[in-house]
Order: sequence, then structure tokens, then C-alpha cells
Amino acid sequence: MAVPKRKKSKSKRDMRRAQKKTEAPNLTTCPQCGVVKLPHTACSSCGTYKGRDVLTNDED
Repeated sequence: MAVPKRKKSKSKRDMRRAQKKTEAPNLTTCPQCGVVKLPHTACSSCGTYKGRDVLTNDED
């Protein structure tokens, strides 16, 4: 099993951890209804994607 030969300093540890930040997801608005949604996904409000109806709202 691999074991470190020397102790990593706090500076090196913190520099490594500085790269693991999270970002907020990019959001776009639906051109049909104007609701905020994730890009490259169908709109959950009106059910359109790239100007076509792809989701049906069957309310039975």
C-alpha cells in the first residue's frame, strides 16, 4: 500500500483543496414561457425544447 514518505505542509494541502470549489449551475430562460431552467433540458413548465413540444401534460 502506498504511504507518503514526507508530511505534506499545510500550505500544499490548502493549495490542493483550493481547486475543489463548487459553482452555481448556469441558468437560462425559456423562450416560450420565460421560466428559468437548466440549459439543454426541456422546460418543465411548458414542455418545449428547441421550439418543439416534447413533454405532454396529461392530467387524468
